Amino acid sequence: MGRESRKRQAGAGGGAALTMVEYRIRPYREEDYEAVREVFATGMSEYAPALCLHVLRQPWALLALGCTFCLLLASARSLLLPVLALTLLLALARHLLGCAWSTYIDRCLGDDLRDIGAAYAESAGARFWVAEADERVVGTVGVRPADDGADGELALKRMSVRKDYRGLGIATALGRTALAFARQRGCRAVVLNTLMLQHEARALYERLGFRRHRRYVLPTAYGRLVNCTITTYRYDLSGTP
Repeated sequence: MGRESRKRQAGAGGGAALTMVEYRIRPYREEDYEAVREVFATGMSEYAPALCLHVLRQPWALLALGCTFCLLLASARSLLLPVLALTLLLALARHLLGCAWSTYIDRCLGDDLRDIGAAYAESAGARFWVAEADERVVGTVGVRPADDGADGELALKRMSVRKDYRGLGIATALGRTALAFARQRGCRAVVLNTLMLQHEARALYERLGFRRHRRYVLPTAYGRLVNCTITTYRYDLSGTP
């Protein structure tokens, strides 16, 4: 596939300078395995702080923290104990949520990213691509038949770009590559899911032409507890050039 060149800012403070970065989108190869998993895991790990804030903003969490603070303040008649206790509670909550998010990432790595070549085999109507720059993998994306078995629909999955290479159009190029593949195969649509934390990802998909299809809370006890909202996007290929 062709190469693209974009400028990016390098350095810090007043010494920042623009440098040219050349990248290309190409099909996945077996030697990319560890790099692909690392790009995905690192990108997903960035959402851990946002997850903590999201949970702490839930009404039940705010109520629990407020009641705990007031009860300790009333019994201790001093600000020190309630503040220390609240700090410890917040630290514990951050740790537990971080562990839960790490478990989710590990589950993804053990799913389709455990055997990328098989999960995204072209013979199964799937494909996986990487973005390569500076002689290393800096972005990933894949498509495979939708999990709900809908005929003629592909699911876009594992879109991720290294933080240092964002803002160069790499994610857009990956998305367009996936859409072009689906169009060539005569698919009706490309669908994807996003979590409530993925604001930048949703903006990217909307720029690519995806439209919001539906929105729902994950139908599990944990999903309802933390208001884990999933937004489904859809790109209809019928009638598009």
